[in-house]
Amino acid sequence: MSRITTPFDATTTAAEVLRGTDLAGVRVIVTGGAAGIGAATSAALVGAGASVVLAVRRPEQGERTAERLRADVPGASVEVRLLDLADRRSVRAFTAEWAGPVDVVIGNAGVMATPERRTAEGWELQFATNHLGHHGLVTGLRGALLAGADRTGRAARVVVLSSAGHHTAGVDLDDLMFERRPYDPWVSYGQSKTANALFTVEATRRWAADGILANAVHPGGILTDLSRHLSHEQALAIGIVHEDGSPAEGFKTPEQGAATSVLVAASPLVEGVGGRYFEDCAEAVPATDDRPLVGVQPWALDPEVAARLWVASDALLATP
Repeated sequence: MSRITTPFDATTTAAEVLRGTDLAGVRVIVTGGAAGIGAATSAALVGAGASVVLAVRRPEQGERTAERLRADVPGASVEVRLLDLADRRSVRAFTAEWAGPVDVVIGNAGVMATPERRTAEGWELQFATNHLGHHGLVTGLRGALLAGADRTGRAARVVVLSSAGHHTAGVDLDDLMFERRPYDPWVSYGQSKTANALFTVEATRRWAADGILANAVHPGGILTDLSRHLSHEQALAIGIVHEDGSPAEGFKTPEQGAATSVLVAASPLVEGVGGRYFEDCAEAVPATDDRPLVGVQPWALDPEVAARLWVASDALLATP
């Protein structure tokens, strides 16, 4: 398979990626679509004519974003629906209440480097939110995605935001919830982001023949509310801010961070592509030791681990 490249790069904005692309009639769900990269992603999609559902944990914030989008694009189709990815009942309710086809699901929402916390089921919060919530959402919407593909004659697309954080850790299938190993917020985050990429590998293997393709995206470094669990000293120590709190060199704006998401979600340049990992508006190169946090690690695309993780995730989500 040849590597996918495009005319775009790390400095490109989401609106520039979609310039000239008509998304009228395309129905898109964006988790976490009300803030940060998610809001920029939603804005670019709405600007190109898509009908966008903001699937959010705080509906009041979602409504404020929806109002801004409708003001910016008169006649825009923007809907807000409640979705708490860390709450299995909320995910089930969202998928059960969904009606009609969907063309694109963008798993954008997530948490990063949280203190050790558990869901009601006792699941570690980052893995539960970033991976299990999206796994349950997308598998629950499989019928709607198939209907979208049947309606258009083109593959429905699933985009899941991974991260360079996946370089920190693979998936420990023997201790997904840190029940036996010491909890480390960055290892936990890395595991969840590797799981995001692995989900797209197995989803494509299972569903490509039926017309559903999935890809993972690293949006780049962007200072958003995602980093809210880091103190200024921690952010300074890992080099993401300057002393005055401004972003470190190489960080993107939310609009630049959303560019790879909308490329993979809606651009004709990525038609027919699945099971791959993208960054800076191109398919990522394999990671090497001389370029830290650049490219994709082999463990994030391992088909055997992806298949085992899918089975384990289904089992967890099926428990009473």
